[in-house]
Amino acid sequence: MATTETSQPRRIWPVISAVTFTGFLDTTLLVPIIALYAEELGAGVGITGLIVGLYSIVNTPVNVLFGRLIDRLGHKLPLIFGLLGDALAMVFYSLCRLPLHLALVRVFHGITGAVVGPATMSAIAGYATAEREGRAMSIYGISIAAAHLVGFGVGGVMFSRLGPEWLFFFGAAMLLGGAGLSLLLPAARKEIQVSPTTSGGGLPMVKALIRRKGLAVAYGSTFAQYFSFGGVVTLLPVYVSDVGMDAFHVGMLLTVFSGVFIISQFPSGALSDRKGRRLPIVAGLCLGIASLVLLPTQTTFPLLAVMMVVYGLAYGLLFPSISALVADHSNPDERGVATGIFHALLTAGVAIGAPVMGWVGEAVGVGTGLMLTSVVMALALVMVVVIFPKRGI
Repeated sequence: MATTETSQPRRIWPVISAVTFTGFLDTTLLVPIIALYAEELGAGVGITGLIVGLYSIVNTPVNVLFGRLIDRLGHKLPLIFGLLGDALAMVFYSLCRLPLHLALVRVFHGITGAVVGPATMSAIAGYATAEREGRAMSIYGISIAAAHLVGFGVGGVMFSRLGPEWLFFFGAAMLLGGAGLSLLLPAARKEIQVSPTTSGGGLPMVKALIRRKGLAVAYGSTFAQYFSFGGVVTLLPVYVSDVGMDAFHVGMLLTVFSGVFIISQFPSGALSDRKGRRLPIVAGLCLGIASLVLLPTQTTFPLLAVMMVVYGLAYGLLFPSISALVADHSNPDERGVATGIFHALLTAGVAIGAPVMGWVGEAVGVGTGLMLTSVVMALALVMVVVIFPKRGI
């Protein structure tokens, strides 16, 4: 897609990175504790599962709806309101007294959180020049990975040591800080070109975007990437327990994964800008498949950690390139919807992958289930090779 792009001052990158970090921190803080909190409020196992999943159920379609709003209003104002809405949701969590209250808050949080992903990704794409979009998206991915690394660790510690209210208020304070930083962001300075195939908006725009080869690769790869992650976070704790380790080792393995994910992204983004998107995507999918197939063959912590290093490297190779494809193959006037679809599929990948692979693991065994999480990544690899058999994306 041909666009006229103007670079923004370097001061923008630390600001948007910090805003992205705070915008994703609230959900990662909740991942380790939301099921425990639901149980504290009196929810049974079935209701707890529903409450945990409600965020993703709501968030997935609303990402696309808010993406269109971002196309019309720009990213800045929706981003600020999304962050403020998320901060309010974190306060509402502290007021819950019944499982029903928590379910309603999860729905509200899923709606407000659906603004943040498309808005931050549109902002990153808007401030990047064409020749540096891979590196720009690596910065975006680093911010998200850092939120995961901090959130997974801090959430569990604060919940157990200080209580849920402190955790919720900490998340709200961080989001308010992110909203304040968002005021420093200028509008992206890009000339808007209206695409005749998507200018009508709505479902026709969504269909037109999904049919583009570059976007199809990005969307299929991100769904496969996060489907596998949903399977890993569901089955890995069980597998680790089965081989004689405990929750500490699970946390350390996920920390290893997150750390490698962070440090490998900027070199991967630079490689993507210089050699094209196809090489890092294919390499990332291949490494992801290999790590998932080999992971359940290991029974000691050091070897499991090696497999998580490979899995983290796979993520680090994938994310900048598939994110950059969204910027490469969408016009500025449709980028909100394009990024909204990306984040919808990211959320849907985890939301579908976790229960599906949980059922598979229960049916065929945890180790085999972990191996089978690679199947969707293998399908994505086939799609990439078929659509782009040669270097050039």
